[in-house]
Amino acid sequence: MATNTRDGLAQADRLFSRMPSGLDLRDEACLETLLAAADALLERSDSIAGLQQLEWLLASDPAAWPLGAQVVVKLARSKALLRLREQRLDLSVVFAVYGEHERMLRPSEHPLGEGFLDRKLRQLDWLVEALPGARTDLWIVDDGCPHGSGELAREILAERHPRASARVLFLADAIEAGHPMARSMTSTDDSRKGGAIQLGLYEATRERRAGQIALFTDADLSTHLGQTGLLVDALDRPGVLLAVGSRRAPTSVVVKSDARSARGRLFIYLWKQLLPEIRYVADTQCGFKAMHGTTAARLLSWAQVRDFAFDLELLVCAEQQRRRSIRSVPIAWIDSEEASTTVALAPYLPMLRSAVALHRRTGSGGERAREFARAIESMSESTWERAVSTLGTRLEACDPSLDVEAAWVAPSELGSLAA
Repeated sequence: MATNTRDGLAQADRLFSRMPSGLDLRDEACLETLLAAADALLERSDSIAGLQQLEWLLASDPAAWPLGAQVVVKLARSKALLRLREQRLDLSVVFAVYGEHERMLRPSEHPLGEGFLDRKLRQLDWLVEALPGARTDLWIVDDGCPHGSGELAREILAERHPRASARVLFLADAIEAGHPMARSMTSTDDSRKGGAIQLGLYEATRERRAGQIALFTDADLSTHLGQTGLLVDALDRPGVLLAVGSRRAPTSVVVKSDARSARGRLFIYLWKQLLPEIRYVADTQCGFKAMHGTTAARLLSWAQVRDFAFDLELLVCAEQQRRRSIRSVPIAWIDSEEASTTVALAPYLPMLRSAVALHRRTGSGGERAREFARAIESMSESTWERAVSTLGTRLEACDPSLDVEAAWVAPSELGSLAA
């Protein structure tokens, strides 16, 4: 691998000059090309330092390189890290499938089809193919999907992957049975993804397997599971309880529509006022987080939030267990927004209300945080949209995930918009 910048650029040019500039998540051949290119890169060198150097070179001028090239380096470094790991990999992957009946189908079966069950299993197989004794399993949770996503997942697994270690859970069944993760719910309407992920994590880790790692992700293909080694490596560091994928680091690779920018920025700014102890986590909502199974059991015992803000609660709980125990990991993330259930549910104000409740439970922040909490509690969806329209342009001038101390919005101003 390259020993200086000039050599590194020449090496990168030879490796990636023929790769297509775009990346189609729905194209199976394109995704297979990424895996083959990552393996080819590893054949040239599996040096972690060399791969990191190449990663930084591409990140220094991302427009000069194909998107696929940047993803390939992430995949290669992930696989190389797992090869060097002394401990056997035991990995459980959890995701929810509310409203995923279209993306679960293959592209040939539906215009929005991604065939994500097939792809996730393939990504995991690729990741562990050379790891002795590695174990992986999938835990798919139906969050009360009105379109029968859970049953469709069962059919696809039975038809195309009968030997796969995968299980489909139904939140409705857990509620009816009085499951420990569902006792606070009377119906699946009480959950907005959080209840499903918590159920999946609980079931995946209930055997208390030594060395097990539990990871939860999104159903779609936005985050390639071949990057799991990056999270595992972070978890292996002393003092780390949670490894979280980050889309806001210098070497992150992100392709995303700006449709949610103003809302997302205001949401980030406001939750950081409410929960200052986890301000250092730049990206709390990325659907790619991992923890040891024993850690999952402890954190789940504290869980109360069942909506999309369950990530915030998980992070706060980890921070209360051990300060600065959350490690952010730069990843590649290509948005699959066209059929996104998160966009359809427009969850930002409900998430902020959950953050307010979490703030009150933990006693986070001082008087300014309490003023923000009161203003948020008084907001309706219409006044939230007014706040986004009024304040969104101002927040475009900052990065609220990093510039956490600046007073870009006053509690009184937010309160006046909610009046």
